[in-house]
Amino acid sequence: MSSPGTAQHGAHSRKREGIPLGRIAGIPVFLAYSWFVIAGFTVIVYGPALLLRMPGLGFGAYLVAFAYALLLAFSVLVHELAHALSAKAFKWPTEKIVLNLWGGHTQFESFTASPGRSVLVALAGPAANFVLAGLTWALLLSGAVSGVVEILANILMWANLLIGIFNVLPGLPLDGGRLVESAVWKATGSQEKGTVAAGWAGRVIVAGLVIWFIGLPLLSGTLPEVSILLITVLVCGFLWVGASGAIQSGRFRSRLHLVSAVALAEPAVGIPNSATVEDVLRIAPAGTPAVVICGPDGKPQGLVDGAATAAVPPGAAAATPVTAVAHALAAGAYVPEWSKGQELIQYLSRLDGGEYAVVDHNGTVTGLLRQQAVVTAITGKEPRRNGRP
Repeated sequence: MSSPGTAQHGAHSRKREGIPLGRIAGIPVFLAYSWFVIAGFTVIVYGPALLLRMPGLGFGAYLVAFAYALLLAFSVLVHELAHALSAKAFKWPTEKIVLNLWGGHTQFESFTASPGRSVLVALAGPAANFVLAGLTWALLLSGAVSGVVEILANILMWANLLIGIFNVLPGLPLDGGRLVESAVWKATGSQEKGTVAAGWAGRVIVAGLVIWFIGLPLLSGTLPEVSILLITVLVCGFLWVGASGAIQSGRFRSRLHLVSAVALAEPAVGIPNSATVEDVLRIAPAGTPAVVICGPDGKPQGLVDGAATAAVPPGAAAATPVTAVAHALAAGAYVPEWSKGQELIQYLSRLDGGEYAVVDHNGTVTGLLRQQAVVTAITGKEPRRNGRP
């Protein structure tokens, strides 16, 4: 199971989430198609084991194994609902809950977190599993159930206990990773540093699991069981990807303050689309500043190509329209010069092209922002040229 995250999705992506199961407390719940993979694995692995234990079940052993898969899904749903409902107490809007191959995840819309609240929301999931395990344990102690029901109750108890314990491990993407994140966040004042630290802690957990379930048996001369080996590889693969994603996300967010339209833009001026090449040469005789063509409404439409401008014979400059030496900008490819951070990145992600005019409060062109300048600011890496750094 992954830690709660944030994202915005449109109606199309909602359709691809899987089978809608309805709403709980107003929160949409989806069953991803990938869940059937883990359900099938559960039936294949545990069906024969149940048949050996209770031969009288016959084919029913596989139905009981499928019921086991359903109980796991129920346990995950309880876990994710605990995240969502605790977040609701802090007025964090929940977009959806998805049950999938890896367990499930709760998707939040945009919200403002704090170290303490982040921990409470994250740990609400494992806490709910511990409560469910305790209730099932009490039911078993009462002796009120027997036979197949007792088997399923045992499975429910142990599943919730293991889900709870596993998720409190201190590393992202597990819920316990929020403890590490919040501790570093509180100590440094930077959530981004906390996210990176928790991501590295997640990688350490992966290494520990691989050593424990695969390395130690091999060192002792024993081959791990195929089912244990497969589960370990799948779980550790999922955790490693999640931990790496957390590290990347933390580093990305730590550089957001460097993403500013006015700071990253190169100087530019705007001219009407009725101008000529002669006007361009008068404004930018050496090819700078960049020259942006604007329509009758004042909105940027195109960008003058310096090489094309230089290729125009001097005697033809006055008669050559500026549109002949320019290429069009994507529709709406202009940004206010005060745009910055996540807001600017989200806006640019909705635009085509890689060049954007920068305008002031009056709509006057003041600069030209290139996509590569934004990428460099976010990643801290210069673009590669000719296959070399």
